[in-house]
Amino acid sequence: MDLSLSSSLKRIIFLDRFCVLRAQKCRQRAMPVALWRTGLLLCFLSFCSCLEEECVLGVVGRPVSLPCLYPKLLSLVNFSIEWRREDEVVLRSVWEESGNVEELSVNSATISDEAALTGNFSLELPTFDPDAHNTNYSLFIISGKNHSAALCTVCLRIAASFSSPRLQREDTPEGGETAFFCQSSGGFPEPAVYWLIDYTEEPPEGSVRTMAAILPDSHLYNVTSQLTVNISKDSVVSCTIDNLPMNETMTSISYGAQGSPVVSRASEAMWIFSTGLCAVVGVMVVAGVAYQIHLDRISKRKKKEYQNQHGNRGYKRRFPYKEETETEVMKPERKETDV
Repeated sequence: MDLSLSSSLKRIIFLDRFCVLRAQKCRQRAMPVALWRTGLLLCFLSFCSCLEEECVLGVVGRPVSLPCLYPKLLSLVNFSIEWRREDEVVLRSVWEESGNVEELSVNSATISDEAALTGNFSLELPTFDPDAHNTNYSLFIISGKNHSAALCTVCLRIAASFSSPRLQREDTPEGGETAFFCQSSGGFPEPAVYWLIDYTEEPPEGSVRTMAAILPDSHLYNVTSQLTVNISKDSVVSCTIDNLPMNETMTSISYGAQGSPVVSRASEAMWIFSTGLCAVVGVMVVAGVAYQIHLDRISKRKKKEYQNQHGNRGYKRRFPYKEETETEVMKPERKETDV
């Protein structure tokens, strides 16, 4: 691919120089020469755009689909296709009049059962390893022992999210340098690590050392960055992990001896809120108790008034009845005799 590009560039440069020389000898043809140069530039740009391959981003742990639409195969009968990763056959399928017969599949790679009817020969990869980063997958038609040119070529780029960076600070005695360690793992590809002091100042040259190691089992990256600098204990230091393919930027901050201003503000706000809430609850309780006492007093006063009113009336009504009873008791009983 690089050789073809270099040769095409040489040809364009040769033709450009040839046109310039012709224009110097024959000035009346300056306008055609300009058109020639514009045409050659457009041809070169179109040639470069044709060389660009479609790429798909695959995230580790998620299935990915490599698109390939080729409706021209709808008219064919009894044909075979192959999906290849570089020179390795990933999937091979044979279509006959009776239906589709899948003969080979690596890592559970599949295509649609109705691919021959719809023309959608997209390759579905449920799993893949980070070592397949920037790998080309191509679709071929097989007829007997003959292989066609690649009908579709898709490059697969792998990415994975890093864990939130952990930032540790190791202070030294007064006058010594302070070491900061920033660690993140489980991502892909290798990220960019940035350090800032007091939010805006970049660390001195040579004070940062970053190491990225590939984990043997998962082929993902484990990144550890160390900053050694002479700063005060109150300085704020931040470490940022930038993963461009995933469009992720994660930052961890060390606030120094003063502590986190965000945490202090949050705790102060929480304390104010708690104090205000307790005051409001206390006022409501006091108001409720006072209102209940007031209601009790009113109830007792009404009860006394009711007893006073109804108590006197009952005495006047009962008193005549009492006199009649005493009179009846004092009257002697009549005795009947035979005489």
